Amino acid sequence: MCGIVGALSSHEVAPLLVEALKRLEYRGYDSAGIATINGGILDRRRAVGKLANLSDLLVHDPLPGKSGIGHTRWATHGAAKVGNAHPHRAGSVAVVHNGIVENFRDLREELIAADIQPRTDTDTETVVLMTEYLRTQGLGVVDATRAAVARLEGAFALCFLFEGEDDLLIAARRGSPLVIGHGDGETFVGSDAIALASLTDRITYLEEGDTAILTRTSVEIRDAQDTPIKRPARRVRLDLALPDKQGHKHFMAKEIAEQPMVLAEALKGYAMGNGLSFHERGLNFTDVDRMVMTACGTAYLSCLTAKYWFERLARLPVEVDIASEFRYREPPVAPDTLAVFVSQSGETADTLAALKYVRKQARRIVAVVNQTESSIARESDIVLPIQAGTEIGVASTKAFTNMLIVLAAMAVQAGLDKNAFDKTVAAERLTALHTLPGLINRVFVGETAYARIGRKLAEANDILFLGRGAMFPIALEGALKLKEISYIHAEGYAAG
Repeated sequence: MCGIVGALSSHEVAPLLVEALKRLEYRGYDSAGIATINGGILDRRRAVGKLANLSDLLVHDPLPGKSGIGHTRWATHGAAKVGNAHPHRAGSVAVVHNGIVENFRDLREELIAADIQPRTDTDTETVVLMTEYLRTQGLGVVDATRAAVARLEGAFALCFLFEGEDDLLIAARRGSPLVIGHGDGETFVGSDAIALASLTDRITYLEEGDTAILTRTSVEIRDAQDTPIKRPARRVRLDLALPDKQGHKHFMAKEIAEQPMVLAEALKGYAMGNGLSFHERGLNFTDVDRMVMTACGTAYLSCLTAKYWFERLARLPVEVDIASEFRYREPPVAPDTLAVFVSQSGETADTLAALKYVRKQARRIVAVVNQTESSIARESDIVLPIQAGTEIGVASTKAFTNMLIVLAAMAVQAGLDKNAFDKTVAAERLTALHTLPGLINRVFVGETAYARIGRKLAEANDILFLGRGAMFPIALEGALKLKEISYIHAEGYAAG
């Protein structure tokens, strides 16, 4: 996933942008770049590979200026080469972009017909070319940007910088998250709060369809209907935002090791002793006759696992959908349905779109999320935090475990509410859940054996994961993890 930063600072901005981009390295990337305004002149530096390459370039070819944007790119449209790296520029406009512009080919044909020739293979270049073209048609900076963004289809976050405008950034989001940071006479933009942790602890989360016009002393936000709107600024805890491997070689290794601790913390929030706290949170299954669970990726597989628990423990019918399929299938949703949406970030575009589809149909909407101030959380009736803490590793580990523990505790509550078992049985099940942190700690004893097995598996071209019952979605998750981490072809199959 690409990373975005932007800054209107009182200091030289290039070092600030590079430092902020380092905080986004966990997302994965294959090129990086920054652009600044100095004396009204727009310039940029880009490099393929690690941020160290960009840093080396800036040592030999400095980029002065106190206004700028930066980006780490994971190639989608176009190969990983300098010409395709961000920021992209056309004339007086530069842009950094996270997401995909689905209609970029149609827009590109329109630009070519106007004798404007693209120079890269990327969808992002279309954004900057269209914005510059609209400026040549007489539109001002803000109007041209809004008109260009209105033409885009897809999920994206954008940050624009303009030559001759050293006190202006324009940011826009649709689908992909974007935050504004507030400093003392400074303003910042980031893909998430982690990027801005060294710059400010006051954050405003842009919502779906928002456009923000930023100066050093002001932030003007307009919603999807172009109506001026206030979004609250919140303090974020920097100790949670700062990436730190804490002695581990990789963030993923650190987060695997954190599972017993965060699992116990999540259990403490929902199952103290033999009691459950879901009723206090507004969640009661007594009048629920059906559940719909929707998510993407690892979160979807947590739902697929929990389906077995809800149906066996509570005899409650559960339908599980990948959010994109649910969204485009547009299924009927009965009024007695409980709709559950699961997402680590709370910003997953397809999951958010599916939530909005069921908003006026389901009895209640429940968000199981790690980020309680996210879009999905704000759109839901009930928010159940998984309390996994900041997850840096690209492949989800502790968030998956905590999704499962929250869903398991929910299933016990559902069984009680539906009279599928009594409080004695519920207490036994909760006691079993409370043993999990200790059991996971025991698993870590075998790390030497896991390394030996890992070296053997690394020689394979294809690996099959087999599972039966609730272990079938766990097999799917195992295959997903192996593909994400090693690029070895892997598949999960039902053992039957």
